[in-house]
Amino acid sequence: MFTKILIANRGEIACRVIASAKEMGIQTVAVYSEADAFARHVVLADEAYLIGAPPARESYLLGDKIIAVALSCGAQAIHPGYGFLSENEGFAKAVEEAGLVFIGPKHASISAMGDKIASKKLAQAAKVSTIPGHNEAIADAAKAVEIAKRIGYPVMIKASAGGGGKGLRVSFGDDETASGFVACQNEARNSFGDDRIFIEKFIESPRHIEIQVLGDAFGHVVYLNERECSIQRRHQKVIEEAPSPFISSATRRAMGEQAVALAKAVNYQSAGTVEFVVGADEGFYFLEMNTRLQVEHPVTEAITGVDLVKWMIKVAAGEPLSLQQSDIQIDGWAMECRINAEDPYRQFLPSTGRLVKFMPPETTMRAAHPQERYGVRVDTGVSDGGEISVYYDSMIAKLIVHGKNREDATQKMREALNAFVVRGVQTNIPFQSAILAHPNWVSTAFNTGFIAEHFPKGLVPFELAHPKPDFLLALGAWVHMKSRVRAQGIEGQLQGFALEHPSHLTLIELSPAPKNHRYHDLSVSGVNASASRATVQVNGQTFEIECESHLRDEVLRGLCNGEPFVVQLVRKVPKHPMAMELTQYGAQLRFMVVSPRVAQLHALMPHKAPIDLSRFVLSPMPGLLTQVLVSVGQKVLAGERLAVIEAMKMENVLVAAQDAVVKGIEAKVGDSLAVDQIIVEFQ
Repeated sequence: MFTKILIANRGEIACRVIASAKEMGIQTVAVYSEADAFARHVVLADEAYLIGAPPARESYLLGDKIIAVALSCGAQAIHPGYGFLSENEGFAKAVEEAGLVFIGPKHASISAMGDKIASKKLAQAAKVSTIPGHNEAIADAAKAVEIAKRIGYPVMIKASAGGGGKGLRVSFGDDETASGFVACQNEARNSFGDDRIFIEKFIESPRHIEIQVLGDAFGHVVYLNERECSIQRRHQKVIEEAPSPFISSATRRAMGEQAVALAKAVNYQSAGTVEFVVGADEGFYFLEMNTRLQVEHPVTEAITGVDLVKWMIKVAAGEPLSLQQSDIQIDGWAMECRINAEDPYRQFLPSTGRLVKFMPPETTMRAAHPQERYGVRVDTGVSDGGEISVYYDSMIAKLIVHGKNREDATQKMREALNAFVVRGVQTNIPFQSAILAHPNWVSTAFNTGFIAEHFPKGLVPFELAHPKPDFLLALGAWVHMKSRVRAQGIEGQLQGFALEHPSHLTLIELSPAPKNHRYHDLSVSGVNASASRATVQVNGQTFEIECESHLRDEVLRGLCNGEPFVVQLVRKVPKHPMAMELTQYGAQLRFMVVSPRVAQLHALMPHKAPIDLSRFVLSPMPGLLTQVLVSVGQKVLAGERLAVIEAMKMENVLVAAQDAVVKGIEAKVGDSLAVDQIIVEFQ
């Protein structure tokens, strides 16, 4: 067994590998860019070495430099994690030629499966079901259109070396094919250094289901059941679960056996994943094989009790796989939510900056202990005060739960999301809660188009419905009462001017549009001396609230009418100095509690109209301006492309909202843009 390994990665996956390695008594070596000097993986590792500047191409993609670090520090093996160099056959080969061990499949297996065109041919030879398509690299956009017409729309445009949703587009017509081909080429060239593109038939109403495989150097391969990964946005997975609620045991076995056959065909020796697209009739077709550890591997660990990272290390060290197919069972139900630094209220634009507060829910399962069951686990690479950078992927944590069944797991996940506090950047936590509350999630009537169909523009602020909205109103009254009771105890108050806590109040439910503010009359009684208990009446309902939390707490925990609750509280709301905000299940209540007379006066207050910014094109996110596609004096039409911003490894195209004439260009290609920075001004 190795005594020291280097992790050629960053973020949560580097921390995850460190956890299992330490369990095995193996020393760990981290590498980091200048942007990650104080990152969590650097702190957790036994040794850490700077390898370059923040951009990945100047640090985490420098294979030669990483190998040199491994040799100089005495590491015997390199674990690549996922992304970056994890599926780079040249890097794997260079590691082997340097006398080190690559903790993953052999470079020949990566070569065979990493090329999507070649892998499809291999799959066909191994008698694995495949999708109809054109399996050769396509020369240009015109040729792509010709091929797409021949296959028949809709089609999927894919980069041969792509992955993680990059270099992938779905097209329903010639124009989309032409533009999608160019966009896929650019993303693939920037992310993988390989711009070969192919096209295949797009299966409508598909499910994305993948099979986890594990093989050793002695030809023994097993499959560890499936993961349901159909909840996706722009082909990037959002929520994964295991097992799938859709397929039958017979389909599971058939998919597993084909996955094993494919792995054996390429002499696969490590953890890997065979991805399938599954139709409504449970017919399944090979998509690709990921020759690495998957982001969503924890859900498989939860239901099988198998530590995949440990087995990757053991297999790489030459140990035989002791697991037999009959040993692999399904225990309960597991789910994973990817917590991303993106704003679901602004169409998921990346959100970067300082993590003012990062407080995950209490964890009862650990990454290196998959045998710990029926709890909550958080895999992350960040901590309080950390910086979310524009240079890397937007995922900052993975929230994993394990329940006795799907309903139990869903409820555990909803409560864990309620308790997950992130301040300083926007996250998709409210969006995750909205998905879990959707009837189609509950009934399992979804496919890969679920988010595009039901949340095409993300979320609208304060419009997500709460299952018990009057409860939030009552809790808002309790928060106000708690504050007033505390203030009443302050010494030195002048006689006759001491603070009082009237029993009849009005809660003003604030809306982004002032004309939509709502006013709720309520009463508060039964307040005990510590202000931890109160009876609130609102809208004809009575709520008995017991809560020992303090107003300084980010999360309020207590009982309402005997049932437990977990709700997040924000006491200082930007641009609303007197307001507070409660959040539960993704639903928000921004409010003020005042006397009935103050509420009457508030309703008469004039409101300032927002500034008209329609003459400007503003940067919706921090990022790098890579293209400006218009010039001064040019007339543009609504929908026309204006500029391209690169952020968190994704291209974001800005288009004109209306017909206009360009008056000025206020930023140049290569500029690092801030949020709301002016790029183009119209006349």
